[in-house]
Formats: sequence, structure tokens, C-alpha cells
Amino acid sequence: MSAWMTAAEIAAAKLPDFPRTERAIQLMAKRLGWDQHPAYVRSRTGRGGGYEYNIQILPTLAQMALLQRNMVVGVPALAEQTSGEQEVSPNLSDRAARERDARLAIIAEFDRMAAGLPRLRHCSHLQLFMDKYNGRTLHIESWVTDLIPSISKRSIDRWRAAKKAGTSTKLAVDRSQARKGTGVLDLANDGQVRTLILALLAQNAHYSAAHIRDQVESVVGAEVWVPYKGAGVGMTKSVPLPPVRTFQHFIAALKADQKVVLTKLTDPDKYRSTMLPAGVGSLRHISQPNMLWQIDASPVDALCTDGRHSIYACVEIFSRRTILLVSKTPRASAVALLMRKAIMAWGVPLMIKTDNGSDFVARDTKRLFLSLGIEPDVSDAYSPQQKGHIERFIKTFQHDCATLLPGFVGHSVADRKAIENRKSFSQRLGQTEAETFDVKLSGIDLQRIVDRWVETMYEQREHHGIQGLTPVQKWNSANYRPRFVDPRALDLLLMPVAGKDGIRTTTKFGLRINGYHYATPHILPGVTVLVRQDPEDLGHVLAFEADGGRYVGEGTCPELAGVHPASFMKAVRQVHAEAIAEIANPVRKMMRELAKGPAPIERALQLAADRPRDNVVSLPELAEAHTTRQIDAALAAMDTMAGRVPTIELDDATAIEHRKLIAAFEAEEAEERANFGVGLEVAQAGYEAQRAADLQAELPDNVETIDTPKSRYLRAVKTDRAIEAGDAVAPFEALWLGQYKTTDEYRGHKAVHDEFGDSYLT
Repeated sequence: MSAWMTAAEIAAAKLPDFPRTERAIQLMAKRLGWDQHPAYVRSRTGRGGGYEYNIQILPTLAQMALLQRNMVVGVPALAEQTSGEQEVSPNLSDRAARERDARLAIIAEFDRMAAGLPRLRHCSHLQLFMDKYNGRTLHIESWVTDLIPSISKRSIDRWRAAKKAGTSTKLAVDRSQARKGTGVLDLANDGQVRTLILALLAQNAHYSAAHIRDQVESVVGAEVWVPYKGAGVGMTKSVPLPPVRTFQHFIAALKADQKVVLTKLTDPDKYRSTMLPAGVGSLRHISQPNMLWQIDASPVDALCTDGRHSIYACVEIFSRRTILLVSKTPRASAVALLMRKAIMAWGVPLMIKTDNGSDFVARDTKRLFLSLGIEPDVSDAYSPQQKGHIERFIKTFQHDCATLLPGFVGHSVADRKAIENRKSFSQRLGQTEAETFDVKLSGIDLQRIVDRWVETMYEQREHHGIQGLTPVQKWNSANYRPRFVDPRALDLLLMPVAGKDGIRTTTKFGLRINGYHYATPHILPGVTVLVRQDPEDLGHVLAFEADGGRYVGEGTCPELAGVHPASFMKAVRQVHAEAIAEIANPVRKMMRELAKGPAPIERALQLAADRPRDNVVSLPELAEAHTTRQIDAALAAMDTMAGRVPTIELDDATAIEHRKLIAAFEAEEAEERANFGVGLEVAQAGYEAQRAADLQAELPDNVETIDTPKSRYLRAVKTDRAIEAGDAVAPFEALWLGQYKTTDEYRGHKAVHDEFGDSYLT
């Protein structure tokens, strides 16, 4: 409504006690002197001239009539505008929010009316507005009167004060919310009944109110206790379990109030995808390609002629480029092939994010990442949100590409059932699964299609997460130079290892793998190696150091390689001997050189003596002699034995005679010693002659005694057994036996004798 009106507009308004023609209004204005108030009269700028009058110059009754005609309490736009100025309270119910908006609309119209009637006092404004609102003479929206049937002057002042203070709590009053949480089922048994009902809903969402009431009664009984407000604090009273109708209302409110909790308990996947708090921009530190990849796998929602396949996906986080690999079964080899395909296309990444699936944390996968210098980052168990980009891509693939594939079976059991139901039972009768779902593609065909889908559709779409660019545009914008690996080295690193961990220790038979022996002529026995096998050549293996850092040689199995075993092993031994000789010959030469020189102890002593001792200072020897009577006696005896101190002092003649006697004694002793030695030799020779005669007598006449190694050993055995039996043995024979047992000849015969027994003596 405009604040300025012409005489014609005033006449057309048909205000109370006002003329109905333009001329009469002009005469009335002249008579009342409206033109004497410059603040309320102005010249009309439009065609025809004349004057315009501010509505403030009109009588109060006329002003009220104008305001009433243009006043509409509860205009939606006005309610939204006024409610938006208040504080936001997420805990308001829908009714409380609507009551707040109704009260805001009422006070907004009151303020407009008060501004249009400045000559009235505030109390007059309140009275006038209250009368017209309660009398329904104002244009009031029905939703306002439904919520606020009547008002009072005190209510208007209170609402205006709340709005001015910027608080909506006093305007948003929901009596049902005020009673919330005070019902019998809320308070029963100190809240245990409420928890029990929530647990039953989480256990089975299909329970009816009657089912739940029966279950509650079976657990807590037919009566429950609630706080007794009429008594003191802590007092309770027993009440009957409410009827089914009460349970119905309570369960409906509980489902709405605890929707998030029930979703988390009954559908964790939906909770994670729609309700779990998630951050935005957590990977904004990825500033160039290949800083981070995310990989994952999922069964394709479509059947192939050779069964259902899994799709392995790799997403490059910076650009959102994607590589897909179709695999029959989840395994570590599929991860390796996916890595080869991605590395050949994009280069080597710095880090790869995976989940803790068996194919992603397998030894082969870890070894591949280590060999390529890639840092693995495994997310926590049951935490798909930690690799949200690859999870989101797989969902996009399933709902975009897989949905269009022949053989599509739906994204869930319900989808599959709906697809099956497109045909009547009679049509499906006798059909195979492939016929029911129109399966046409093989796994190879599926791989070709998904590659085309990624290249021509997905990577050409604009992505909100990369500033509205396509993945190809984002990749090209980085001006990035990838790090590529020689395909030959990459293929070798992708070869499977022997057994579980690939670690083997060489023996004289080589390397044992799957029951076969692979000869390793260039690897000495006792060396621990990492073994890789070429799937296309089972006759050969490649051996590396245990950490894979150095190639050490090749192993060959003659059976699998198709070569003659004997000829091959002869060549292996020759190579082995040459390898040993290459190392051993210089060692032998050095050993001979060392043997020609001084003994090791002599070298060590000489080295110690030659070391300079400039920093060693000899200290004076501070010691004194220790003696006892026994020590003195021992020293005297030693001096006497050394001839330094005679025990008896003799004169010259006696001394000469004494020396003659000593010389004669020594000569006699030497003669006796010589005679004893000759006698011993004669006795031994006689014993030997007699023994030879006895032995010859035991042999036939035509056999002569021959001294051979075997006969000497037989003699030793006979003598040894005679000594053990206690028989008399000549001293010379015992002496010979002791000397003979120290020879290699005796030890050699003894070893054979021990192995074959006494049959060796015959």
C-alpha cells in the first residue's frame, strides 16, 4: 500500500464519512486546510498535475480502514522473512516452528498498523489490533487462526519483546513437546522399558505393537513402576502395562525420534552412507597426480556367459582417472594385474590406499608394493568411508555402466526378484539363469566394454570435486611427468613366488619347489634366496637375494625343462667346480705362502713387539722379597743341585780324589746303560724270531710268513684280546701294540673291522 494518494484514489477507496467523488474530496481538502501542511501534501508529478496527500493526514478511522484493507495476517512470505531473522534451533518440532511463525506474522502486522497510526498511543494500538483480530475483521490466514485463535494485549507485548531480544524459544511453544518424555512407557522402570522396546525394534523391524507389548510383558511383567509425583522425591508407584494403542503411538514417536540410532543398528551400510558425519576436503593436500591411489573390488551386478566376475578398480585421486580390471575370482594376482595396467598407463604412485581384504594384504601384494617403492596404506576394518572416492566410483559404475549391461541382475535381492518377475512363471519354467537374464557377454567382452565406458564416458564427464573439470582435463592441467618402470622389470616383479613366501635355502640338490628339484650351479649350498617362477616356463626359476634386491642366479629342473638329467648334472658339477676353484685356488696359494713363513704365534708376538709404545711410561718396580724358613731351605737346596754351593768343603787333594770317584761312577753308569740297551735289542730280536717261528709252525709247509698291513692288524687284535683276557704278554709285544695303535694303518683297519665285525679277520 502506498503512503500517498490523490483525491481520485481517496474517493475510490470509499472511506467512512468521506465523499465519493474526486471534486468533493478536493473541496474537503481545501476546507480542512490540508494544503497548509507541506509535510503531508505534495505536487503530483504525473500527467494532469494536482496534489497527492499522505494518508497520515486522514482521520484515524479512515486510516484504520485503509490499513485493514491492505493488512493480511499470516502471509507466507512475511512469515518466512520474520522467522529467518530469529535464531535457529534444531530441536524445534514442526508445530513449534509453525507457532513461532504465526506469532511473528501477528506482531509484524501489529507493527505495520502502529506505524500507520502514529497519532494513536501504544495502548490504543494494542486495543484496536486485539479487537479487530479477535473479531476476525482483519484478513487473517487460516493457518494462523488455527494455531492462535485469540490474542491479548499482554501477549502482543510479550511476543514483541521476545522478537526484539532475538530469542525464538518464547515464541515457539509446542505443548506436545512439553509433555514429551513424560509418558508411562518413557518413565517405566527407570527407562528400562523404553530401552527394551528400542532393542526389539532394532532386532526385528517387522514386530507389530501387539508383538512388542507381549515381549515387554514377558520380560517385565504386567505392571511397571513409574515416579509418583504426588509423594516425595524418589517415590514410585505401580501401574498396569499400557494397552496396545498406547504402544502404537509410542513406537511411532520412538521410530521418528531415534531414526538415526535404529538405522545404525539395523542397516549399518545406510547409516555410513547417509548419516555418519563425513568431512569434506580431507584430501585437498593431494596437489599432483600419483600422490595417492585408491583401489577396491566388487562383484559386477551382471552375469557373463562364463559366470559372475568381479571388477577391480583403481582411482587416481588428483584427477579421478580410473582403471578397471575384470577378474573371475578375487585374488592377489588380480591386484597385481590391475597395478601393471595402471602403472603402464599413469606411472608409479607414491601411496596406495586399500582395505584389509585378503587379496590386498596378501604377501604377494605387499612384496609388489615394496619392490616398486610404493607405500601401502590399509584402512581400518569395516571403515569404507576412509576410502570414499573408490567406494563412490564403484557405486557409479554399478548404477551407470552395469545397469546397461546384458545379464544385469540388479543391485540387490529385491532388484533381482523384480527382474525375474518381468516374466511370468510359465515363461521362466525350464529356462536357465542365462536365459532369464539375457546373458550374452563373456568376461573378455565385459573387459572391453568397461574400458570403453571409462575412456569415452566417465573420464569425459565434469566432476564437482575437481573444480568442474573432466578427469582428463584435470590430469593435463598438472603438467606432470610420470615415473615409468621398464615393462620387462615390471613383468618379472609380477611373477608369482614359490610357495607362500618365496623363500628357499639351496642344498646340494639345488632348490626344492613343489616336489621338484631345481639345480643351481651358480649358487652355493646354504644360501637363502627369494624364488620367482615364470608361469609360462615351469622348468626354470629365478633366484634373488632374500629381500629381492640382487639377482643371484637361475635354477633348472631337468624333468620339466626337457633336458637329459645325467648330461645336465655333469655340466652343473663342472660349473660348480669352476666356481669353487675360482674362489679356492687363490686361497690355497695364499695358504702355501703362509706356511713358508713364521708360525702365526711368531707373527703375533713380533707384531706386538714392533708396536710403538711412545705413550707408555715404565714405572719403577716397587717390590720387596718375601721369605720364610721353608723358602730359604728350598733356595739352599736348589743352589746345591746347581753346583754353585758345595755341601762339604774339601782340601785340594781330597777334592781331586772326589772328582776321580765321580768320574769313575759316571763311566760305570754309562756302560751299564749301554749293556742294557743292547740286551733289550737282543731280547726283542729273539722274541720276534721266536714269534715268527711259532707263526710259521701254525701255517702249512708251503706257505711262508709275509708281513703285511692285514697281518700286522691281526697281530694287534690278538695281542689286545690277550691283554683283555689277562694272559701273559711279552713286554716288547705290549710296547709294539701301543706304538701301532697310533698309526693311520691301525685306525683304517679298525674302522672296517667295526663295520663288518670279526668276519673281516678271516
